[in-house]
Amino acid sequence: MSKEHDAGMSLIVKVITRFTVGLILLYGIYIVLHGHISPGGGFAGGVIIALSFVNLMLAYGKDVALKKLPRKTISFFESTGALLFLSIALIGFFGGYFFLNFISKGEPFRLFSAGIVPFCNIAISLKVGAGLFAIFIALVLLKFDWEKKE
Repeated sequence: MSKEHDAGMSLIVKVITRFTVGLILLYGIYIVLHGHISPGGGFAGGVIIALSFVNLMLAYGKDVALKKLPRKTISFFESTGALLFLSIALIGFFGGYFFLNFISKGEPFRLFSAGIVPFCNIAISLKVGAGLFAIFIALVLLKFDWEKKE
């Protein structure tokens, strides 16, 4: 057996995870994109997206999860989310005040009806999703360091 098959949980958990990770990720994206017309938004969607990768890490081990989403990619997404959010706020500031809605609002209850809010949700989801997964990785790596010291 390869090292990839040894790490993580049982075969049943790995097979179920293989089916559910994509669905969880898709649901997180749905929550982010529809956060302005239904409950949810950037924070909730970002947490769900991060949990899809946490699920992958729990089932297959940290090496497989870090192959899917390396540390540099996590750092890039977290930084991009923060810069996008700040950019949206500053573009509005140059138009008159901080977070000025510079995109037309459209029709109520339509997907493109909230001006800058969907873009803010996307930026927040990048920041929260990458940050939460990075925190989980740090906790996992810290746990392994503690086990080595004892």
